[in-house]
Amino acid sequence: MAGGNPGLATTEALLAELIAYDTTSRLSNLALIEHVRAYLQGHGIASELVFDETGAKANLFATIGPDTHGGIVLSGHTDVVPVDGQDWSSDPFTLVERDGLLYGRGTCDMKGFIACVLSKVPEWTSRPLKEPVHLAFSYDEEVGCLGVHGLLEHVVRNHPRPRLAIVGEPTSMQVVDSHKGIQSFFTEVTGLEAHSSATHVGVSAILAAADLIHFLGQLAEELRAEGDPSGRFTPGYTTISVGTIEGGTAINIIPRTCRFGWEFRPLPGADPARILTRFEAFANDVVLPAMQARFPGASIVTRPRSHCPPLDAEPGSAAETLALALAESNETHAVSYTTEASLFQKSAAIPTVVCGPGDILQAHRPDEFVARSQLSLCLDFLDRLTARIIA
Repeated sequence: MAGGNPGLATTEALLAELIAYDTTSRLSNLALIEHVRAYLQGHGIASELVFDETGAKANLFATIGPDTHGGIVLSGHTDVVPVDGQDWSSDPFTLVERDGLLYGRGTCDMKGFIACVLSKVPEWTSRPLKEPVHLAFSYDEEVGCLGVHGLLEHVVRNHPRPRLAIVGEPTSMQVVDSHKGIQSFFTEVTGLEAHSSATHVGVSAILAAADLIHFLGQLAEELRAEGDPSGRFTPGYTTISVGTIEGGTAINIIPRTCRFGWEFRPLPGADPARILTRFEAFANDVVLPAMQARFPGASIVTRPRSHCPPLDAEPGSAAETLALALAESNETHAVSYTTEASLFQKSAAIPTVVCGPGDILQAHRPDEFVARSQLSLCLDFLDRLTARIIA
């Protein structure tokens, strides 16, 4: 390794250890959490675990420095997206370096940030700090920001409220003060099976689902036309997407069931209830009566999957002011993906921004990578934080 922050070698070693744990969201993250917990304990730092209802997953919260009010939260999620069906050039759970790029699942999103933070622990524990640094590592962010809810409830209930938080999602070390939210759903349509030659008898769940999906497409075009008054987002409007659909058993059987998954990503300030309300009105007032006229047992049921609100810009907040200084920047940015930052902001009333190493375009894809140069910039960022908080 040549050049870069002197802590880069330690960070890479820590990143290799984190990548070796397959923490795909469908699996447990406990092995990684226990690894991090042991690392912190080796530096005299106790940590608290907040488990999910099954006990198979956990958030970790730890505090370095004085037991006082305030403090700075450095937050990251430990889960990663699947590698199933992706064409990787190397083992996704083994860190591989090529031409200054570090490959592996989670290197960018977002174990690179966690490794940078952990690399600073020895320095933070060996020097007196003026205010605490809180480490908050969550589970199941990738499937709807599920784990962080319990983590935040634990922090607010049992600890003095931190004065700000920085969520280290990949932003190329730019300070992000605003992002879209996400709400996702599964809609299940139930009709009546019959021979495909007897369309006058059966009620096709797939055709009904197609009407519902077509309506979502029309609604998406309306939102596109409304645009984004702030002019900060790409794409510049609230989006709607249908991601999965399944139904039917054979071509010559009128399908009884059809299930599709869909989402919308509202702009900050948008009314998210409007989309679901209009969708359910169309389903219940237009599609369902036509189905039930032929089969009274027909149904359309929509169930929520995940909900994470937008992150609202808070100009001049403690989080924005500090992060801009640490990033040596005077400009904030907005992004269209969703992070746990908005839950820190809205659920726990903690001023929060997003700033971390890596490019979001590298996340979730085969041969995911983070550049060494990005990790070096993150370490510089944390070095400036250290200079500000040492007593």
